[in-house]
Amino acid sequence: MFGLVAFCIFTCYAKDKGMKKIIQVHVYKSDEYFVAECIDLPVVTQGKTLDDLAENLKEAIALQLEGENPADFDLVEKPSVLA
Repeated sequence: MFGLVAFCIFTCYAKDKGMKKIIQVHVYKSDEYFVAECIDLPVVTQGKTLDDLAENLKEAIALQLEGENPADFDLVEKPSVLA
C-alpha cells in the first residue's frame, strides 16, 4: 500500500524556554503494520491501520510521559505530535 508514509524533520521551540513544542515521529509501513518511532522519546508502536497507529501512539506517549517532567525530555508541558 504505502512504502514510506512520512518522515518529518521539523522542530518548533518555545520562544522563551528553548524547549520543543512538537514530538517528532517517523512513521512507515512494514509488511503488515504501520510503525511509529518517536525521535524525541524512547517510544515505538504499531497498528494495523493509520487510525490504530494514531491511537496506539497517543497511548504510548502518554504512558512514557506519565509521572515524568516533560522538561526532562526538553519538551514543553503539553507538546504536539508531528508524524
